Amino acid sequence: MPVLESSAVVLILWAAIGYGLGSVPFGLVVTKAFGLGNLREIGSGNIGTTNVLRTGSKAAAALTLLLDGGKGAAAVLLARFLAGEDAAQAAGLMAFLGHCFPVWLRFKGGKGVATFLGLMLALAWPVGIACCLTWLAAAAVSRISSMGALTSAASGAAWALLLGYQQVAVLALLLAAVVFIRHSANITRLRAGTEPRIGQK
Repeated sequence: MPVLESSAVVLILWAAIGYGLGSVPFGLVVTKAFGLGNLREIGSGNIGTTNVLRTGSKAAAALTLLLDGGKGAAAVLLARFLAGEDAAQAAGLMAFLGHCFPVWLRFKGGKGVATFLGLMLALAWPVGIACCLTWLAAAAVSRISSMGALTSAASGAAWALLLGYQQVAVLALLLAAVVFIRHSANITRLRAGTEPRIGQK
């Protein structure tokens, strides 16, 4: 964790701003804008990229991925520029929690993978790139999106330590724990061998 230099008021303010940014449900917004129906009634009902892809629109899924990652990165970069590294981590954490537990959707949000990657890229871009490559490699080998997500999240703290960003490691561990919690049903299916593969209907 970074040295806490900002006041409690500043940290709380940026935590609130981060949550607000993170809680914007871009998956729902994009699918409605593309005329793809109610995402809550499609596939798993999740608001993330994987479920948007189940609408059949790769463009909508790609845009959702960029926006969900972008809102996490935006929270970090704004807080860092205007307040400092401690505020950046507070804003990033709350943006991630805002995505996973948005008040507007009765705290039933996404699983946090795109936002996690966006945060890592903004907090420490070498760590972020390593996490993205880990996701790609694990997903390519397994052909299972959730395997890529879980492997990437699990590797975040290790990459932070290996690449010399120790101040990011604790936050990466916290984010990974939430990603695993949000993927509990996927983990059950992975163990049972019933988790759908990428492209499988």
